[in-house]
Amino acid sequence: MIQFQKLVYKNFLSTGNNPITIQLNKSKSTLVVGTNGSGKSTILDALSFALFGKAHRNVNKNGLINSVNGKGCEVSVEFETAGHDFRVVRGIKPNIFEVWQNGKMIDQTSSVRDYQKFLEQNILKLNHKSFHQIVVLGSSNFIPFMQLRTHERRLVIEDLLDINIFSKMKFVLKARTSTIRENGKGLKISVNAQKDKIEYQKKHLNQLEEINEEAKKSFDEEIKDCQEKLKALRLELEKYPYGLEQKLKTLRNIKDELTTEKGKCNHVMKHLVDTAKFFENNDDCPTCTQEINKQLKTAMLIEVKDQAKKTQQEITDNEPKYNSTCLAIEQARDDINSMLDTNRKINWCSDRIDSLESKQVKEVDMKKPLQDLIDMTYELGDIQEQLDEANTDLLYNDIASEMLKDTGIRTKVIKEYLPAMNGLINQYLQVLEFFVAFHLDENFEETIKSRHRDTFVYDNFSEGEKMRIDLSLLFAWRQIAKMKNSTNTNLLILDETFDSSLDDDGVDNLLKILLTLENGTNTFIISHKPDLLENKLKAKIEFKKVNNFSIIENYSIY
Repeated sequence: MIQFQKLVYKNFLSTGNNPITIQLNKSKSTLVVGTNGSGKSTILDALSFALFGKAHRNVNKNGLINSVNGKGCEVSVEFETAGHDFRVVRGIKPNIFEVWQNGKMIDQTSSVRDYQKFLEQNILKLNHKSFHQIVVLGSSNFIPFMQLRTHERRLVIEDLLDINIFSKMKFVLKARTSTIRENGKGLKISVNAQKDKIEYQKKHLNQLEEINEEAKKSFDEEIKDCQEKLKALRLELEKYPYGLEQKLKTLRNIKDELTTEKGKCNHVMKHLVDTAKFFENNDDCPTCTQEINKQLKTAMLIEVKDQAKKTQQEITDNEPKYNSTCLAIEQARDDINSMLDTNRKINWCSDRIDSLESKQVKEVDMKKPLQDLIDMTYELGDIQEQLDEANTDLLYNDIASEMLKDTGIRTKVIKEYLPAMNGLINQYLQVLEFFVAFHLDENFEETIKSRHRDTFVYDNFSEGEKMRIDLSLLFAWRQIAKMKNSTNTNLLILDETFDSSLDDDGVDNLLKILLTLENGTNTFIISHKPDLLENKLKAKIEFKKVNNFSIIENYSIY
């Protein structure tokens, strides 16, 4: 078992001259937080660089040096395995690669490649690919087991079971035999294929240039269209007469006067009707009980009816004026609303024109496609180099053939462990509340069945469900490694796993698994959403950027 103890790095990525020290075995669970770019994931890059000479993320070697200081990049990691203490030191400007055992540096007379091979095969018993399947699960630059190609899956499992020597021998034999059979034909096919890729990439770049031109054209056309609309709206605005608001106010005053006059007339009519009813219905005065003079009664009725007739005529004469005034008010109101709507459209067009003229055309970024073209060109050279190396290694073909006559040994070992692997995977899937039956066959092809016995593959599922499968595989591989004592280690790093596609239940269930891991496990959880995990872990590291350098603002072990 590899017991990682301490990681120290300086002038690495955003870290300056002041070294950052991470205790890898002091806490069962550590939360690593900070803003984007503060240096959280640098821990993973530094560890990967120290062990394998390359970062976890896709960063070239020179890009690992702190851009401000430009030199003195150095990373060291301390660990214990097989009863011995080891310290690996790597540096850039100056270049350093040292492996120390029990305080004494191991002989460096071999090449860097052989020195690295010795470190991986004899000390770590762990290569870069297995490191990412056993130690690391992350959302960035991480390829889960289920997304590996079949032969890559096999290599991971064979590393776990410590039987990869057979696969390596088989690969050598197949490569050499194929090279012999195809001779120069394979090289020609590869070269032509790579040239086709390069030509396609060039066409792709031309297409991107055309897209950018089209975007510029569309941008200019939109400005022109807005300008034409603005001109038409301003012409439309000129149709409305001046003083609409004042006209509406005057009309409303006229309406109010007519309404008042109408009310007065209605009041007079009510009084006249009441008076007529009084004289028609009473011969004696209700107050004094004296008889009402009949001549007076007749005269009053004639007078009241005459006044009522005049008042009704006044009401009738006033009605058309009142109605026409109401119609005029409605028309004036509609005109004002239309004018306001036109003004709003004018303002929108003006603002849109200003906004467009203040911005530049958003063009497609061509930096990556250009870099891809450069990489393809280098890859073409690599193909030629690989063929030359293959021809040199043909001498090993007979040896490999003798060693691999009985290929059933590797298959038999894998068959023995497959039930345990599948059992562990399904066990963790249950804990993560993903109730499916997961099965890997001898070719490491998956079959996944639901409760209803429907058959699926990995790609059928959502990102959250894929994450549950990836997590289950990670923990299963760690268990297998522990059983075989091959690539077993105390260290587990989850890079933004809790920030990606897990829902709340998935987060809670993953925490349950982490809390039940054996005491010898040291888990680091890198996250930019600390609220999810606050006060749920045993330690906390807070990164911060100060003057463009990453520092540890707080390192707490509870």
